[in-house]
Amino acid sequence: MRADVAPISVAGWIALILMIVGGLNWGLVGAFRIDLVASLFGPDSGLSRAVYLLVGLSAVYGIYLLTRLGGRHRL
Repeated sequence: MRADVAPISVAGWIALILMIVGGLNWGLVGAFRIDLVASLFGPDSGLSRAVYLLVGLSAVYGIYLLTRLGGRHRL
């Protein structure tokens, strides 16, 4: 591992996994009109809303991580 790259924290891994889940779900919605989260937990259930909220919060955390990364590295 490079010395200038910090390891990903547990919160970072959770956020990354949730962003992948959200991205795959949106891909299914766009390609096939299948909302996997709504199919699994119900379209208006509190659990579906919780999953959507966690995916959204993980994306906000991802933006935060990118701003920190952008300050340390040149692309």
